[in-house]
Amino acid sequence: MGLGIEDRRVAVALDIGGRDRAFGEAGSRVVIEERLAGEEASFIAICDGEHIVPLASSQDHKPVFDGDRGPNTGGMGAYSPAPVLDEASQGLVMEKILYPLVHAMKLAGITYRGVIYAGLMMTDGGPQVLEFNARMGDPETQPLLMRLKSDLVPLLLETALKGSIRDMELDWDSSPSVCVVMASGGYPGSYEKGKPIGGIDDAEAIPGVKVFHAGTRLEKGRVLTAGGRVLGVTALGDGLEGTILKAYRAVSCISFEGMHFRRDIGRKALSRLS
Repeated sequence: MGLGIEDRRVAVALDIGGRDRAFGEAGSRVVIEERLAGEEASFIAICDGEHIVPLASSQDHKPVFDGDRGPNTGGMGAYSPAPVLDEASQGLVMEKILYPLVHAMKLAGITYRGVIYAGLMMTDGGPQVLEFNARMGDPETQPLLMRLKSDLVPLLLETALKGSIRDMELDWDSSPSVCVVMASGGYPGSYEKGKPIGGIDDAEAIPGVKVFHAGTRLEKGRVLTAGGRVLGVTALGDGLEGTILKAYRAVSCISFEGMHFRRDIGRKALSRLS
């Protein structure tokens, strides 16, 4: 009997890991997991060890090329809110995932205070967990901050100073926000640094646009590239389609040698809203 396509993929992984040692010691062990079909979404919240205040929904774009092709990256763009994670789904995530997580940590003697980042796969059977992180998401945080109307600091201080956030809430702008990551040539593989960046001021002159610096450095008054993901060009607008256009208009103002970016950030949401 011949191998099925999934069996062949496992065989190739075993072969590469064992023969070429492409993954070092990590290649000595292969973990086979259930395949989850759906769209990824990000759910970020603040926890005081018992109570949870959720942030607005967002969706990242991990693969480097349009249409979710190519190798995964740290994130090539994001938007908020994410239609794939509707109000009912958010309630389900709180009830079935985040509160059980906090309860399980307490049973293990861990009172966790801080940020909970849940990377989710939105499947036909509901949200499934891909990963947890004890940090904010990047680039999801950029559009979230653009939409946040209330002050985040009191919530963070109450959490850090071992207070209770039970009755605290965050106020969100109903307008959507879109972030497009501008990356160095070659990323997520090897890339050169030190490329001069032009046009940032022109991009930020567009109302509702903020350029977040990621992999940059300032040298003799010039902004240079200093990482793989260089800038997070983020726009806040009245409607999703217009906000996407605004974000890419800002992107068109900026230039540096070898730059590349995805041109379809936010299109998944548009397809769900149409």
